[in-house]
Amino acid sequence: MQIKDLARATGVDVETIRYYEKQGLLAEPARRENGYRDYEASHLERLSFIRHCRALDMPLADVSRLLGFVDKADTQCDDVDVLVDDQLVRVPARLKSMRALEKQLLKLRARCSGTHEGHCGILDELVSAAHGESSACHPA
Repeated sequence: MQIKDLARATGVDVETIRYYEKQGLLAEPARRENGYRDYEASHLERLSFIRHCRALDMPLADVSRLLGFVDKADTQCDDVDVLVDDQLVRVPARLKSMRALEKQLLKLRARCSGTHEGHCGILDELVSAAHGESSACHPA
């Protein structure tokens, strides 16, 4: 299959697929006579695995290690457990960060007067923040 077909089948952007190839996460496929990449079912399976790990917010370094475990027949589950445990430790910090993001967005949204005449309060706040000034979402 062509890269566009692989992208469609997995929901992964074509540029991301190429990036994964460059990073060694996905084996470079054979090429057809016309130079097009020719992906196989093994590429689809591996890319689906990568996509699932990324959906679990796993860093690419961890995904690479997990792929190494998949490739080795004698992998100990303890090694995989450590990676998942490390990811579990990161989850509370991410939740805290997401709650802070939500608060910032709510403060920013509150800057909208709802009239949409003249100027936009949200854009004013974003421009102020870009200039390093205090704003609703980034107080001094």
